[in-house]
Parts: sequence; C-alpha cells; structure tokens
Amino acid sequence: MTSGILVLVPAHASNLANLSTGDASQGLKLALEKGARAAIGLLGVQDGFMGNDNVRIGLPDTLSKGTKMLKMLGMGKQLDALTLQMNRAAEQAVPLAQKALMQSIQTMSVQDAKGILQGGDTAVTQFFVNKTRTSLSAEFMPQVKQVMGQLGVVAQFNAVAGKLSGMGLLSKDDAQLESHVTAKTLDGLYYMIGEEEKKIRQNPAQAGSALLSKVFGALR
Repeated sequence: MTSGILVLVPAHASNLANLSTGDASQGLKLALEKGARAAIGLLGVQDGFMGNDNVRIGLPDTLSKGTKMLKMLGMGKQLDALTLQMNRAAEQAVPLAQKALMQSIQTMSVQDAKGILQGGDTAVTQFFVNKTRTSLSAEFMPQVKQVMGQLGVVAQFNAVAGKLSGMGLLSKDDAQLESHVTAKTLDGLYYMIGEEEKKIRQNPAQAGSALLSKVFGALR
C-alpha cells in the first residue's frame, strides 16, 4: 500500500509564481502613484482635512491640556479659529508634496516588489512611509511654515500659547506648531494613500489599469 501527502497550495500563490518580477514592481509603483495622486486630490481642497474625521488636525497635546481652562476664560473662538487654520494650512500645503512623492516611488527595487505585494492591505503604503517620511518631512516643513504664516496660524497660536504660558501651563519649548502640523499632514496623506491601496487590493478589476488588475488580481 502506498501513501502520499497532498500539499494544498493557495491559488494566489500559484498566480504570484507566474507573475513576472518586472510586472510586480511596475504594478506596485503604479499603485503608489495612483494612491498618492488620489490622496492629494482629496486632501488638497477646502475641507479636505477639516471635513474628514479621519485626518482632521487637532490641537497639539501640550495645548489640549489647557483647552478647558482657555474656554472658561472666553478663548473658545480663538481655539476654534486655530484648529481651522491649522487644517487650512495642511490643505494648502499637501499638494506641494506631489513632486517628492512621485520621485520617491522610483526608489522601490525590483527585489522588494513581490515581498511587499504579499504583505497586508497597506504594505505598499508602509514601504512608502519608511522610504519617504523623514526626507519628505524635512522638505515639507518650510512649505507648511510658509502657508501657516500666510494664513495667520502662528499669530493665532502665539495668542493662545502666550495665555497658557502666562498661566504656567505651557513652556515656550513646547510651542512646536510647525512640527505638529507637518507631522499630522503627513499622517493624513499616508492614511489616504493607504485607503486607496485597500481599494485597489479589494477590487483590482475596477482600478482602471490592466497592469494593476493583473498584479493585484494574482492575489485573489
């Protein structure tokens, strides 16, 4: 009597094996480009940040601690104005990231491609974050600062922070508004790119690209 072991191989594993490394790499780059453009299109408009509960930028934690006290002192309108202007700054600044994002997509190596493809729903986006966050933050900061200056955000913040500082609730060293807005703007950008990636993975046939359909369809 002979015996054997039946090895079950997931259908998508077989499909991936038949997918060329070049197609995988180009498909992932296309997914990143599509996600980045879509995210910028959604965020870089009025209320792109302010009107989206998932990415709206709130006050820095150091400032939030004194919010209740400031409202009791009649500064509720100033706090609301500050929150609105921070989000307006993000909405105006985020389109400036497009060139850097498009350039950074090309850093994905062919060797990376298939491993990323088999990752989680936002594995492509996470690779993007790892490759670009530090450099993009440094490049983004001056733009955020400039836009915030034009909108009067810094003046709004100084008025609020000055009140808290005078009450001993905030030190000048904690008043890093540009860093806060830059970080949260990038958080929102990567979040929205991730949401676009999920859509592509879940329904590659509707991605509007034969290559994306082929690459991500191999996972199904």
